[in-house]
Amino acid sequence: MTDRMDLLADAAIEVVAAHGMRGLTHRAVDAEAGVPPGSTSAYFRTRKALVEGLVQRLADLDDAEITTARLDHLAVDGPADVDRLAEGVAALLDHWLTVGRSRSLARFACLLEATHHPELRTILAHGDRPRAQARAVVALAGSTDPDRDSRALVAFVDGLLFDRLAGAGVTTAPPPGTPESRDQLRHAFRAALLGVLRG
Repeated sequence: MTDRMDLLADAAIEVVAAHGMRGLTHRAVDAEAGVPPGSTSAYFRTRKALVEGLVQRLADLDDAEITTARLDHLAVDGPADVDRLAEGVAALLDHWLTVGRSRSLARFACLLEATHHPELRTILAHGDRPRAQARAVVALAGSTDPDRDSRALVAFVDGLLFDRLAGAGVTTAPPPGTPESRDQLRHAFRAALLGVLRG
């Protein structure tokens, strides 16, 4: 049952990435997943349940990748460590801009939807692992206020990711997946981390 729910949630992510939240219907997910009509509604009875399943799948996939990256275990004792940390974050962001692009688009679409539908805010209140990792990173880097500094760092990373997604083809940023793009992401994160720590 979990495999089928994951398949449908993955299809829902693709639907939202391609058509926005307005395009998210049980029928559209059935078509995207290549399953018989009515399959999605058998697992997710309401649209709210479908959104919940989609968001939970986003959180699970992001958590798995963040855990694998293990950025919160890197010592940050000097410039070389900051560079290594920035390289790791740049690689993760680059992944979310290329292989994970649909997930990133769906995540922002869901968050924007919640601004118009307050009942969705509790559904979308996920992301504890990224915040915990950001807190560990800034603490290792010598932050005197890891709670404050990690919130600022997460906001910056979210903004950078959104800018690269929304500005694709508009900004002068190099295409995601290129060494130039990863270098810009690395530089931006390094500058943000050092700026946050300087307070």
